[in-house]
Amino acid sequence: MKVAVPAESLPGERRVALLPDTVTALTRAGLEVVVQAGAGRHAQVADAAYAAAGAQVVETVDAGSVDVLLHVRPLPAAVVRRLRPGTVTVGFCSPSAEPDTVRALRDGEISAFAMELVPRISRAQSMDALSSQALVAGYRAVLEAATRLPRFFPLFMTAAGTVPPASVLVLGAGVAGLQAIATARRLGAVVSAYDVRPSSADEVRSMGATFVELDLESLEGSGGYAREMSQDRAERQRALLAPHVAAADVLVTTAAVPGRPAPLLVTAATVASMRSGSVVVDLAAESGGNVEGSVPGEDVLVPRADGQGSVTLVGLQDAASALAVDASRLYAKNVANLLLLMTKDGHVLPDFDDEVVAGACLTHAGAVRHGPTAELLTGLEAGPPAVPSPEPRAGVASPEPPAGAAR
Repeated sequence: MKVAVPAESLPGERRVALLPDTVTALTRAGLEVVVQAGAGRHAQVADAAYAAAGAQVVETVDAGSVDVLLHVRPLPAAVVRRLRPGTVTVGFCSPSAEPDTVRALRDGEISAFAMELVPRISRAQSMDALSSQALVAGYRAVLEAATRLPRFFPLFMTAAGTVPPASVLVLGAGVAGLQAIATARRLGAVVSAYDVRPSSADEVRSMGATFVELDLESLEGSGGYAREMSQDRAERQRALLAPHVAAADVLVTTAAVPGRPAPLLVTAATVASMRSGSVVVDLAAESGGNVEGSVPGEDVLVPRADGQGSVTLVGLQDAASALAVDASRLYAKNVANLLLLMTKDGHVLPDFDDEVVAGACLTHAGAVRHGPTAELLTGLEAGPPAVPSPEPRAGVASPEPPAGAAR
């Protein structure tokens, strides 16, 4: 069977779905691999390296002649329509944000496997692309803050006097949040963090950070996940977090719920209460933002409430793509591991009795197998409601299970 890897076409996307070492793993399993020329250039992988690993390098990938298509970002509907019925696709799909693509996958009888739907169980950890890419994003968020903060992160004791360390607050202690904590600590900052799940406190403290405790009920859900919160609780949480945000030199927010708007954690008024020169990095800017006023891909200068100076609000975009080498290294392993789980004797044969395969499947044989997406499409195809209501912004401080826990 022919497995194809096209170059990503979305502006700003620098990752690639397969690297030479994963090409070797697939060819050993009896699969034929085709890679579009230049697909790995941003990940610093030359076409010759793919060829040496056993892949065929082609100028363009003919979507109509492949059996399996591996990708990073969701496929455009126009590309999906060129695929043959029965083709297998593996990659991020963003089903709630890309209904036209989901319809094309369904109507074209494509077996689409969405990396964001991989069940977070122990057996599937090596395929968990949400976690691997969150790790990259959490690391980058702190580096972006450090380059913008007009002061040091670490403590310095010099003959000219003592320079105190920067204070960093991280909201959300999932994979991205914990990596942000670790990176800020390595840079020498004093770090504190908050999460709606009290169970995350031990992990935060084990990394040398202080856990912020608020007088709120727990939102601990099953499997280490956080439950959705009510609007009232969200408002109380924002109010209780406000003094902690105001005292920080750097704020990093990491709460993103796949397929839904990000929960609003920090208001514009709270940002305006921070010290002049402070930096806020919103990792969820692309999905609505955890911080009011954040704009994806832009730095916004927020005037302080007293009119003296401003705070830099960074709407981080393409967080993992900017570190394409290691982000691709991790993602390619995730994709290859999922594909190999479905491969037997050189053929990709999904076994829907396997909970990982079944859980990751978005469409198959002309049907949408992911329940929430099927309901969404049914609603869209039935027409808009008489009185549309906005999606609530109350949510969870971290949709991710704690890093290191069974997912």
